Amino acid sequence: MIPLDEVEKAYLAGIIDGEGTVTLMKHHKNETPTPYVSVANNNLGLLQWIKNRIGGTICSKKKRLPHHNDSYAWSVRQDRAIRLLNEIKSYLIIKRPQADLITEQYKLVTHRAGKYTVEMLNGKMKLVAEIRKLNQR
Repeated sequence: MIPLDEVEKAYLAGIIDGEGTVTLMKHHKNETPTPYVSVANNNLGLLQWIKNRIGGTICSKKKRLPHHNDSYAWSVRQDRAIRLLNEIKSYLIIKRPQADLITEQYKLVTHRAGKYTVEMLNGKMKLVAEIRKLNQR
């Protein structure tokens, strides 16, 4: 991750607030949800700018109808997502509660080797439920 100046942090926070997702998400069926930050946009140049500074991946999204424009999604997950949220959360407005929950509680309810006690797993799933509730429209 390239160090971001304060203007870039604020700009990126605005993009994530408006076009992004901050959540906990499973990437494989046998894992517990991990931090995930993404931005969907039609402007590939914008997403390449984000990727050049933060890392992560860009994928193209399927057109739903022939008259739709090409669309792309940039994403970052796990520790890289937590580092990004710590960098920009003071500038987030809409997604600040999700960022606060992930940066302050995720590591507390996550076992490094994935071996969970019942209490730890319940705590993690409670955190997942809180973030999903915040993300409901």
